[in-house]
Amino acid sequence: MKCPFCGYLESKVIDSRPTDEGERIRRRRECLRCEKRFTTYEIIETTPLMVIKRDGSREAFDRGKLLRGMLKSCEKRQVSLDTLEEAVTQIEQVMQNALEREVNSQQIGELAMEKLRKIDQVAYVRFASVYRQFKDINSFLAELKNILESDGGEKPSAGE
Repeated sequence: MKCPFCGYLESKVIDSRPTDEGERIRRRRECLRCEKRFTTYEIIETTPLMVIKRDGSREAFDRGKLLRGMLKSCEKRQVSLDTLEEAVTQIEQVMQNALEREVNSQQIGELAMEKLRKIDQVAYVRFASVYRQFKDINSFLAELKNILESDGGEKPSAGE
């Protein structure tokens, strides 16, 4: 941090405390050269995460939109709203931690399917059927077969 008095680039933090209901951090600093004290404020950068859609257009990430899509896939299933909200929070954290300001909608869809697969397989298949836009029954059956094989489930016999 550059000293406002002498321009030296090194200082030490004497005191640090949150202000504005935790939205900012106030730091009292001391210059290591001239020993004068000054105050700085840190604020959380709120650059929105942008989603690049399939058609190439961009829009701000909307966690409500993701939650609504996941809720729709869980209709009439015994999945709590808290479980889905936690999944959306985890997806959002993954994207924020990637430090990319733009993310493809496909990446979000894959993360959502990964979470739903662990939460409820029927909800996962519903979400995947919309997200992956299955062209026919064979592509849908291939996805079901994938689920059964990857989860260690047995393949249904010909008589079932």
